[in-house]
Amino acid sequence: MAAHTLKLPLTEEDVRKLKVGDNIYISGQIVTARDDAHKHALSLKEKGKPLPVDFGKLAIYHCGPIMKKNLEGKWEMVAGGPTTSSRMEIFQDIFIEKFGTRLIIGKGGMGERTTVACQKFGAVYGMFTGGAALLAANAVKQVVEVHWYDLLGMPECLWVLEVDNFGPLMIGIDSHGNNFFTENAKKTMDMKAESYKLIERALEALQ
Repeated sequence: MAAHTLKLPLTEEDVRKLKVGDNIYISGQIVTARDDAHKHALSLKEKGKPLPVDFGKLAIYHCGPIMKKNLEGKWEMVAGGPTTSSRMEIFQDIFIEKFGTRLIIGKGGMGERTTVACQKFGAVYGMFTGGAALLAANAVKQVVEVHWYDLLGMPECLWVLEVDNFGPLMIGIDSHGNNFFTENAKKTMDMKAESYKLIERALEALQ
């Protein structure tokens, strides 16, 4: 599979070149967002109120980071491993459509709604290795800004991060309707079904 080094924000042309299994490294600005941040952003959108960031230009990272202030009073990331992305499945297709999001980052994969939206609007899902919280933190060059901290708290608020060679991210959902996770789940189920048939035949032969 191909490897790509990409600069954010991504264009639709950038995204359409990527395929399931490709590895990418990204540089530019990403924003952390989990359940509560997705809910709040969509609520503001529905009410016609302004949002503090442009989700179409930033990669969305499913992450609840641990942050601290240094001696200069500036925020730094201590650890920033990915959150299980399936929790955001009910929101992500709307984000892709309404905000023009091009890159979603997380772990564990996403489902049919996200897959359809990625194909229709030109977006991809990149899988970051779970348990690699320090690897993620090392790629963060600075905390650009933070939003909704007082409202949502440290793990749920929006942290805008400047990253350099953040990755590797494996493309788990591309913009052509391919989903690594559902396709492999189907293959596993097919293999199980075939195994059961072989066992049944062996048992019948012994009778």
